[in-house]
Amino acid sequence: MNEKQIIDWLLQGDVSIQYQTHRDLLGVDRLDLQKRIQTEGWGKQYLSKRNENGHWGLRFYQPKWTSTHYTLLDLKNLEISKDCKPILQTIEIILMENNAPDGGILPIGEMQISDMCINGMALNYFSYFGVNQSEIESIVDIILSQQLSDGGFNCRLNRSGAKHSSLHTTISVLEGILEYRKNNYTYRLNELLMAERESQEFILQHCLFKSDNTGNIIDSKYLRFSYPTRWRYDILRALDYFQFAGVEYDKRMQDAIDVLLKKRNKENIWNLNANHSGSIHFQMENVGKPSKWNTLRALRVLKHFQVSN
Repeated sequence: MNEKQIIDWLLQGDVSIQYQTHRDLLGVDRLDLQKRIQTEGWGKQYLSKRNENGHWGLRFYQPKWTSTHYTLLDLKNLEISKDCKPILQTIEIILMENNAPDGGILPIGEMQISDMCINGMALNYFSYFGVNQSEIESIVDIILSQQLSDGGFNCRLNRSGAKHSSLHTTISVLEGILEYRKNNYTYRLNELLMAERESQEFILQHCLFKSDNTGNIIDSKYLRFSYPTRWRYDILRALDYFQFAGVEYDKRMQDAIDVLLKKRNKENIWNLNANHSGSIHFQMENVGKPSKWNTLRALRVLKHFQVSN
């Protein structure tokens, strides 16, 4: 397929894909399409799974992929309207029921300790849906308290100890900080911006997927593009974050960009490489088949970094 054919193919997808294709690839913010996400397609399907008690799944974090937490993250990533009433009502429930003693959002378990992956993701969708700043200040506090000396984050630090940051945790926190600053929150913003720069540098020092000591691939799963990504890191998620954050090209990104280019199929689009095991509400796309999500994300990465495709 040529460029026009690929765009046409994307515009035949779910209304959320249509909206982001217009906005990110064609430069037109079609708010009329965004408003339709909650009444059509995937957005409507997610909303239909909401229980009478205001949660999805069993509760905030159970079962994982059908829980309230991951459903809200999925809805945010669809770019559903920020004033969607059922979502705002559910967020109010979370803020009342899931506060941890340390100030974060508590998932489950007896330890009563916040998880930084979860809190990074929660900051992401709380910020997107416009939660009052006073209600997320303690989340900002706990996140900033957990930054490691190498610049990133690791969810094991406040549980069992950690000396090296995790790419999984770091990308979740970075996405949360990005959404926080995009929505004009100000509490401890300068400190968050410093943490953001240091965490970006942590990822770049690893060329997005390599050991900073040996240069070897840290984990081959980082080169397999899934969607939804859940809490897991991969290089497409990282590159997409960098383009959303407006980060300029850095030569340390090049190896990851080369992998991205090589993973196009014969139709010049990208397949879905993997899904993460567990119960889901419904299947958006099938593993091994052409993926509109991966193609959209890859194309906006290449556009941002001005890579000829």
